[in-house]
Amino acid sequence: MTENRKEKPKHEEEAESHHSGFLTFFLTLAAVLLVVLLAAYRDGTGFDVLRRYLNYGAAEKAGDEIIYDYDASAKNRFAVLGEDLLVLSDTSFSLLDKHGGAIWTQPVNMSAPALCCGGGRAAAYDVGGTELYLADAGGIIFELSATEEEPFIAVSLNDDGYLAVTSEKKGYKGSVSVYNRNQVEAFVFDSSQRFVLDAYVIGQTLATVTLGQENGVFVSNVVLYDMPKYDEPQEGPTASYNITGGLTAAITAQNRKILTVSDTCLTFASTAGEVLASYTYKGAFLREYALGGDGFSALLLNRYRSGSVGRLVTVGETGEEIGSLEVREEVLDLSASGRYLAVLYSDRLVIYNDDLQPYASLKGTDYAKGVLMRPDGSVLVLSGESASLYLP
Repeated sequence: MTENRKEKPKHEEEAESHHSGFLTFFLTLAAVLLVVLLAAYRDGTGFDVLRRYLNYGAAEKAGDEIIYDYDASAKNRFAVLGEDLLVLSDTSFSLLDKHGGAIWTQPVNMSAPALCCGGGRAAAYDVGGTELYLADAGGIIFELSATEEEPFIAVSLNDDGYLAVTSEKKGYKGSVSVYNRNQVEAFVFDSSQRFVLDAYVIGQTLATVTLGQENGVFVSNVVLYDMPKYDEPQEGPTASYNITGGLTAAITAQNRKILTVSDTCLTFASTAGEVLASYTYKGAFLREYALGGDGFSALLLNRYRSGSVGRLVTVGETGEEIGSLEVREEVLDLSASGRYLAVLYSDRLVIYNDDLQPYASLKGTDYAKGVLMRPDGSVLVLSGESASLYLP
């Protein structure tokens, strides 16, 4: 007996093909989500995997897809603004998108360019010079000029977008001007007693790093000021504390605590001037540091003044050592963001978790000069003339 089979109408075949494609997509998505959830449960990094997958799909090691080109210069400075790359040279200030194209470019004329970021903004300035530009993803939003007699010394941006500008000032040993998120000058501090090296705004408190002498030895001191409201008179400092035995190299904030790094110790303090915790190097020499981690700071401590024998450590907000790693090779750069630390060795890049457990690695980076860690676990690998994005 011959069985008669009817051919399916074309619209039914198309519907079945559509359903099959949807089922394949759904199963793939479910598998990805399962992997993400398992990873997130294990070490908290799974959600970053999902972020990278949503941003870049399944694409691959970034150098094959995303290249940021710029002019080679020993004075180039780099920073991350969102998912884009900031490049500052002595002649231009640019933001490059994730496809490598220029979003905007600002001509500059700087001898010692420097960059800082915070609150979704970036400040480019000339150390010892007269130019300062404040920018966001859309371009330059504020410009500030100094005179040659009162040049800029240091600039910082906090997470709320407050800009603290430290400069020289005639008749004083330094001055700090604070601008709020609307670029309105909210506070001015002129120092007549000690030289001012840097400043940072935490809430309504201005923390200034000053330099003085005690018994013929230079001493760093952090002086705190409550910034008054517009209709209130300015008053003197509310508190201060010394950085024991060291000169302060950087000041920032970590979870509303004042964080300073010096040549002898890492110090955490409250805005009331109380030293909450300190991590001392115990005779080791500070080689590099990275302060951008979520709840941790990274320090490269050498055993000797020169050479590459030492330890890489991560330190928590209570001054405890979270992770420690013996290092016996050259480290070219450190960068921390989110829960990750990027370490560029002479021949490879290694991404660590905050406890210094390896998370991912990339070999063959002999060309690289520096790295920029991003909070989603991806890294911008910087060379002389271009940067590439590494996706773990």
